[in-house]
Amino acid sequence: MSHVPHDLHDTFPADAALLHQLKLDNAHFQRIATRYHEVNREIHRIESDIAPASDDHLEALKKDRLAMLDEVAQILAKAKASA
Repeated sequence: MSHVPHDLHDTFPADAALLHQLKLDNAHFQRIATRYHEVNREIHRIESDIAPASDDHLEALKKDRLAMLDEVAQILAKAKASA
């Protein structure tokens, strides 16, 4: 499959190593990252007209993605502060 926009490494390019480390060491982050990836791919499929969905469903997915992105940013900030 082609590149899916809004990947965590694209959103936080300067934190690629920290994202990788958190995926290895932090079970909570691992769950968020996995869910984020799933939601992001679903949004991409809908926006690419591969999968049908209502506008309400797409907007709900986008809100979920944004909330997860905010949580990832908080986790990254906390990890940087304690390093």
